Amino acid sequence: MKKVQLIQAGEFNPEDHWYPKALNATIHPMISFFLNLSKERIIKRYCHLHPTVNKQALDQILSQPMKHFRWAGADLLNVTNESGKRQMVLIETNSCPSGQKSMPLVHDDKEQGSYKELITRTFQPLLKSKRNLVKGALAVIYDKNPMETVGYAKVLADVMKEPIYLVQFDQYDENPPIRFKDGIMYVLDDQQEWQAIRAAFRYVTQRPWNRIPLHTKTRILNPVLACLAGGRNKMVASKAYDIFNAELVNSGLYINTPETIWDVSKTEIPLWVKKMGGQAVVKVPYSNAGQGVFTIVTEQELEHFMKQEFDYNQFIVQSLIGNFNWSSNSSRGKLYHVGTIPNLKEESFVADIRMMVSSTDTGIRPLCVYARRARKPLLDTINEGSESWDMLGTNLSIKNADGSWGSDTNRLVLMDRRDFNKLGVGLDDLIEAYIQTVLATYAIDNMCKTLIGSKGKVKMRLFKSLNNDAKLLEEILL
Repeated sequence: MKKVQLIQAGEFNPEDHWYPKALNATIHPMISFFLNLSKERIIKRYCHLHPTVNKQALDQILSQPMKHFRWAGADLLNVTNESGKRQMVLIETNSCPSGQKSMPLVHDDKEQGSYKELITRTFQPLLKSKRNLVKGALAVIYDKNPMETVGYAKVLADVMKEPIYLVQFDQYDENPPIRFKDGIMYVLDDQQEWQAIRAAFRYVTQRPWNRIPLHTKTRILNPVLACLAGGRNKMVASKAYDIFNAELVNSGLYINTPETIWDVSKTEIPLWVKKMGGQAVVKVPYSNAGQGVFTIVTEQELEHFMKQEFDYNQFIVQSLIGNFNWSSNSSRGKLYHVGTIPNLKEESFVADIRMMVSSTDTGIRPLCVYARRARKPLLDTINEGSESWDMLGTNLSIKNADGSWGSDTNRLVLMDRRDFNKLGVGLDDLIEAYIQTVLATYAIDNMCKTLIGSKGKVKMRLFKSLNNDAKLLEEILL
């Protein structure tokens, strides 16, 4: 595929932008019902089940458009505790999330699905204000996931009725087709001329801050600031959640995450693993696509982790959610996976739920939902030599031998009539997942606002106090 393509209106073909199993799937009625629930009905139901929640506070949060973090996807786990209290736990929030290619159509006659919804309700409004809008073309820039990114470019061409530059922007490209000058993005076209870009839809996910400046005059969905403030930075995200939870203390609302220890050096990790009962999750804060996440259940897994070399100096350690017999002890009790409904072999699998949302003029609304299961079934006991990641890791991204990215679609759980029932979740679980996703998105957007100074520039001294990792700070393109 060429690094730069010019996409024209009328080129969208649905079969190119969905997995075959999703393209031909019929959405489950409960998912369709959930996606069409009004904000008022969601608030009424949620407050009925959580009577200590302040209705006005929840209404305000669900009604508030986001300023910086306008498009997000949260990964959540359906868990329970020894008392049988089920809950949705937020694992992480992603800027520029995947998911469109895994979502069955909500309306059969709307063949561009939620691709078009995201473009029309979240990206297009970025262009409404002409103030300080530079003159130029529109672009979709990406570093992986061409199935979805090409789809976005083709929908954008249809919606805007103009050609769209589709640009591959890899982090190790020695001759990238994108450059920035005076805050304006330029794309190198077929005539080897640099074309100014007034706004860009971004699916650049691998350390985007090392090639996209923090401050741009070109409008970008999402800006790099959203990544550093928590969308691609698990360290700052954890702090954003804690700060927001403190603000929510009188509302009855809170972001429900595993117990998290941040700013951990590598040498400290064995101490925290021991404190959590010998089971923990260690994360490189700035990785994604399932990379840089290490589940530690045995001494062998801890030893293997400690022998590895890493680019960064700081880590986060979280309590591990596994089987009841081998989950972490934490201040929030012992949580374990509900898991999928047992199959014919009586095997149950860990599964997470991805909830994608975007900001609209009337607040944050859900876009699409899908789930992913682990490679191997969840066991009651860990056998020596077993790898816990095979039972706990759900991310579908796989790195091919040539360095490109692929997906293990065999583990994709669709929100259709056949797959959804295997998850064992109901409408109230979906509402809970949505509320958790909105709260997390809101917290990260608040962190973005906190990091912006009075002159519109990021307060790097404040950011350094939140995330003093020398290697990361070297990478950020100001």
